[in-house]
Amino acid sequence: MSSSPRPRGGLEREVLAALAAAGHPMSATQVLAELGGELAYTTVMTTLARLHAKGVLTRLMSGRAYVYAVSGDPRNVEASLAAHRMRRVLDSRQDRAGVLARFVADLSPEDEQVLADLLAGRSGHGYKK
Repeated sequence: MSSSPRPRGGLEREVLAALAAAGHPMSATQVLAELGGELAYTTVMTTLARLHAKGVLTRLMSGRAYVYAVSGDPRNVEASLAAHRMRRVLDSRQDRAGVLARFVADLSPEDEQVLADLLAGRSGHGYKK
């Protein structure tokens, strides 16, 4: 692990990749070891807690510590993180209708169709409302 700063969201992606590769729930200590042990335990713990709060990870008590696993299909993790960021932006604005209207106005025709299909419950993308 280098001493150069990570790109925004880089640690979250590293943690998610470690959990997805393991294929089983891991404790913060195990994730830390998988990442090379150069980070502070509290940094890994905070990252795991934030990913859990975003709904990307599940956690279960195992002894005196939590173990974490990727929630759902690991291939959908990036989509879950992007959706969480979009929700946060939307929730931070008072004019929700205006924000949504602007978002939809900027979509390509293909993305408009995907959104319309999702809202109508017709999705070939594996996502249901």
